[in-house]
Amino acid sequence: MDSPAATTTKLLDLAAEHFGVDRAALRPTDDFFATLGIDSLQVLELLTKLEAHFSVELPDYELQGVTDFSTLAARIHDRLA
Repeated sequence: MDSPAATTTKLLDLAAEHFGVDRAALRPTDDFFATLGIDSLQVLELLTKLEAHFSVELPDYELQGVTDFSTLAARIHDRLA
C-alpha cells in the first residue's frame, strides 16, 4: 500500500490529467472547486475516475464537506488500509 503522501501525489496527477491543467499548479491544500474551476458534476466525474483507479468506493457521507485534495486523498488512503 502507498503512503498517504503517495496517494495525494497520485490524486493530484490524476486530477491534472483529467482536467488538462498543469500539475505544478496543484497543491494538496488547494480547494479543488476553486483551483480547477469545476462544479459538483465535474467533481463526481473525478471521483468516479479516482474510485476506479484506486479500486475503492467512497460513500457520500465520507465526502460531505471535502473540498481540498489532501482531505480527499486521506479518505481514499483510509479506504486502502
